[in-house]
Amino acid sequence: MRKIRNDQALRYALGAQGFIEGRPQGRVDVRHFRRVVDQIRLVQLDSVNVFSRTHYMPFFSRIGAYDREALDQWLWGSGEMFEYWGHEASVIPVEHHRLFRWRMDRALKWERLQELEQNHPEYIDDVYRQVAERGPLRTRDLDAPGQRDGNEMWGWSDGKVALEALFLKGLVTATDRSNFIRMYDLPERVIPRHAIDAVDPGHDEALGELLLLAARSMGVGTADDLADYYRIRMPAARPVLRRLVESGDLEEVEVEGWGRRAYLHPEVPLPRWARGTALLSPFDNLIWHRGRVERLWDFHYRIEIYVPESKRVYGYYVLPFLLDGDLVARVDLKTDRRRNALQVRGAFAEPDIDEKKVGRALRKELELVADWLDLDDVLVDRNGNLFEYL
Repeated sequence: MRKIRNDQALRYALGAQGFIEGRPQGRVDVRHFRRVVDQIRLVQLDSVNVFSRTHYMPFFSRIGAYDREALDQWLWGSGEMFEYWGHEASVIPVEHHRLFRWRMDRALKWERLQELEQNHPEYIDDVYRQVAERGPLRTRDLDAPGQRDGNEMWGWSDGKVALEALFLKGLVTATDRSNFIRMYDLPERVIPRHAIDAVDPGHDEALGELLLLAARSMGVGTADDLADYYRIRMPAARPVLRRLVESGDLEEVEVEGWGRRAYLHPEVPLPRWARGTALLSPFDNLIWHRGRVERLWDFHYRIEIYVPESKRVYGYYVLPFLLDGDLVARVDLKTDRRRNALQVRGAFAEPDIDEKKVGRALRKELELVADWLDLDDVLVDRNGNLFEYL
């Protein structure tokens, strides 16, 4: 079994994720959006908007400032992408629609859905009929959407439960995300015919293709790393990975210090240097798997959104800072809409780091972000070991 050093694994990761080549000069357009998706394969969505919608950041991190409205139009209006459960809620190239039909066919039923089916057995079919006849629709556009239950964040009404069940089964899809609210319509009115008509490869072949796509986007990773990219369960992933190694589609390797076997995609090149400077969303593909982040950078990172404020270590919405290919700091950001400013609520350098150098580089990146978000200023709170250099 071939052995590779951890610094080589790091370069594979940065190169596969599009950080080595640097941000383009000049005007950014749809071609650059496509290039990013070709590298990262899918873009995670999240409703938290304390700083910026999370799906905007992976593009900014790789290509710099761009028109966010143009990106949204491309993601939901071009016919090149569709929304589904990839790595959590994600936007995915339509060519990969066929690779998720096994997930649509095996759609799980959760307790709230089971209650709805038991108490109102005709309701979901009626919701589907309304979408077919009057779509695209939001939940509130239904004839009888129902009332939200007592859970403030996930308190879905009957209408929302029905629409999400249909979405999970692939019977409806999202056609817009105005104010981050899903607009539902029939797939055949949103997704191009060629993608819908593409041959279903079946469960095992689809998993194989998804794991290969994950390997291309990660360069090298453990079985856990690769399976997590598309949220594939490990009992299903293990035999498929063995088959991919036997066929030569993946190479089994040993990475220094990882303590477990890893898989290398043979077509992913090894960059000569580790490069890349960017703020990373907590939901950026490069850092999805927190265990992998620790193996590659010795950087312990956890999102603290759901941690009580008194127990948070770094803050509510903390973004790691990548400088010349190394994770050197983290910064807690908030967009202060009243003052139209980017608020730095805390900035923390890693141990044994040149704080002055990192602080200057971080300040430059923060100013780029603020300008891109049309904010007038960067306001820095006196919190952390970097604030005096910002």
